[in-house]
Amino acid sequence: MDVSLQLTIDCADPARLVTFWTEALGYVTEPAPGGHPTWRAYWEDMGVPAEELTEGVGESPESIVDPDGQGPRIWFQRVPEGKTVKNRVHLDLKVGGGRGVPLPERTRRVKAKVDRLTSTGATVVRVMDEPDMDYYGVVLRDPEDNEFCVA
Repeated sequence: MDVSLQLTIDCADPARLVTFWTEALGYVTEPAPGGHPTWRAYWEDMGVPAEELTEGVGESPESIVDPDGQGPRIWFQRVPEGKTVKNRVHLDLKVGGGRGVPLPERTRRVKAKVDRLTSTGATVVRVMDEPDMDYYGVVLRDPEDNEFCVA
């Protein structure tokens, strides 16, 4: 394939979202290449000009990867502005197992994941409990108010 996918999430505190999303997705922090102690050290070695490396950039983990190599790399890009409107793109964490799993079991799985995520900084926005449609899902916000769903 000649295209690879990286998901980039703008944020104020990359380290905070790295911690949250590694828990949410089962990802791991991406180590700096070539044995460098930090991404900043790597970028400096690669000749990135100092004026492009603002204070704090690359000194703590800013990206996460799927340990199985299946999912996209996710980079948390520090930006100066805060979030002001609803996301146009969001993540769906599919933990229920799909319609082949009975609704009560899917609901239990979703609630368990939501409980773990709220204990690490997520907030519940809305519960979608629609047994007539054989569906249960929850809309949440991560620690920087980015919306995502668990179903």
